[in-house]
Amino acid sequence: MTKKKILAISSGGGHWIQLLRLRPAFEGHEVAYATTRKEYAAEVPDCRFFLINDATRWNKIGLVKMAIRIFFVLLSFRPDVVISTGAACGYFALRFAKIFNARTIWLDSIANVEVLSLTGQLVHSYADLWLTQWPELEKPNGPYFKGNIL
Repeated sequence: MTKKKILAISSGGGHWIQLLRLRPAFEGHEVAYATTRKEYAAEVPDCRFFLINDATRWNKIGLVKMAIRIFFVLLSFRPDVVISTGAACGYFALRFAKIFNARTIWLDSIANVEVLSLTGQLVHSYADLWLTQWPELEKPNGPYFKGNIL
């Protein structure tokens, strides 16, 4: 197996917890984590860590700052794969990852029981693998259900 460079990125809280539960899948690869909370660096001590400002759709200036920061994270790390469990930072990471020819994976949060998240809906055209954690939300052209990470 060829060792890949993986950028795992999410916002804080449940998105981060779900992202960390995927760690066994990253074994044997060079992984960097990016998130919005500085204190999370202690949870991934053996990996490169990037801090990103937090922002939502109601904070346009914050989103611009976030997008610029993520672009430079990708430029610096040059991942082969970008995976995100959400939210806004994952959208920008997957979108910009295509510029760097990285493969992209979106895993929508398990919190989205009845409908895919807004970010999950927006990111589908940039995701090589577009996943939901609820079988009821799976559709023939995606998102696809392959299980959940609880």
